[in-house]
Amino acid sequence: MNIIPLFVAIPLGMAFFIPMVGRKARKLPDLLGNLTTLVLLIMSLSVIGKSGIYWMGGWSPRSGIPIGINLVLDGLSGFILVTVSLVSFMATLFSVQYMEQYTSKLHYYSLFLLMVAGMNGVVLSGDMFNIFVFLEIASIASYALVGFGCRHEELEASFKYLVLGSIASILILFGVALCYAMTGTLNMAHLGQLIRGDMNPPILLALTFFLAGFSLKAALVPFHAWLPDAHPSAPAPISAMLSGVLIKAIGIYALIRVIFNVFGLTPLLSSILTTLGTLSMIVSVLLAIGQWDLKRLLAYHSISQIGYVILGIGLGTPLGILGGLFHLINHAAFKSLLFLNAGAIEYTTGTRELERMGGLNKKMPVTGSTSIIASMSIAGIPPFNGFWSKLIIIMACVNAGRFGLAGWAVFVSIMTLASFMKVQKYAFFDELKKARERVKEVPALMCFSMILLAILCVTMGLLWHSWVVDLFLGPARDVLVAGTNYAATVLGN
Repeated sequence: MNIIPLFVAIPLGMAFFIPMVGRKARKLPDLLGNLTTLVLLIMSLSVIGKSGIYWMGGWSPRSGIPIGINLVLDGLSGFILVTVSLVSFMATLFSVQYMEQYTSKLHYYSLFLLMVAGMNGVVLSGDMFNIFVFLEIASIASYALVGFGCRHEELEASFKYLVLGSIASILILFGVALCYAMTGTLNMAHLGQLIRGDMNPPILLALTFFLAGFSLKAALVPFHAWLPDAHPSAPAPISAMLSGVLIKAIGIYALIRVIFNVFGLTPLLSSILTTLGTLSMIVSVLLAIGQWDLKRLLAYHSISQIGYVILGIGLGTPLGILGGLFHLINHAAFKSLLFLNAGAIEYTTGTRELERMGGLNKKMPVTGSTSIIASMSIAGIPPFNGFWSKLIIIMACVNAGRFGLAGWAVFVSIMTLASFMKVQKYAFFDELKKARERVKEVPALMCFSMILLAILCVTMGLLWHSWVVDLFLGPARDVLVAGTNYAATVLGN
């Protein structure tokens, strides 16, 4: 399918094109940035249910030995592409008016589209080294975007993110080097064929490097230290991107693709994943409850909700994988919305501290209403989307005989509800403070992006079984359930 490389080529090309032409008209960067993300969203929706392999330069496998670079579109990569494109479009819509308070939109959209190109490259790449290359493109752009405001707090958070992100990249590169040294190939499908479950010490070491590196990129506990600083410091649309899709594309997706489709899920790996997921859920939700900085609170909840995703997928059962993937796209919707809500509040009030807010529901009805929907979604209140994915994960734990894990999942959901009841009380339903009497709703495009995400949370909750499973989740689940048969799908042998 010739459309496959365009998912990388379009945002990469526009990242360089916008700074070249954007100085001629003030609104041109906004127009081109939003047009690019809209085109990517339409393209990603058009490939739902389709699969294909694109061999760069026409270097298809010869004599059973793949020596060319390939891009692979299957159920899982298509599912993540839709998620990335959807959140990217909402973030650029929100950015049109929100980013007026910052310096250069030319640089902002260039970095933003570089990050999108990197994520799409990671998702589509069938080559271990090119996963690393695209991962670095996305990571370096995100380091700059976290510190985009150039204030002390932002630069400090960006530097911390850069240091820990670089450590993760080095670990991943070491893993790639070991795999190449032992097998002589970088193609993931061919690598899976050669390993075939034979975990000799160097391959085990490579797997350990991958597990640590991608867990650090995904901010799983205990690899999470960078995220609580990076997310609050970044501009709101970037916080939505980091939490909504970046940690999923270059962290969760890459981790599960390598484990399931290259090395194969073993009982030991399943135990490691479920342990990491459970720790992330529990530790982060307890840290979140004590936070009064709204964006820092949301950052800890990002780690906690990613724990649900890893718990479900780590079970390795079809139901668990389905629940984990469903929660992945649900989290992209409601957490992106929550970060945009936080950005809207900071945009009008100038503060992120819950104790300095109060009564905002009267002054900001769109932000308040969409925040309630997102809060109920993340807390797992029916009939919103977060309830169904959490329920599936809990049922999968029970079906697998992991009753303790099911209990922890319920406990964390209750703690999440308590945390967001605090947010609603202090930010929206408390007494209106005199300093907030002149506060008004944010501009129209910012409201529009929040409303679209809120509608998505409701729609996926009400219609999830009729179309979400069949179109998105089923094909993605099947790719992971198939495990190392991914090799036969790609190479045809």
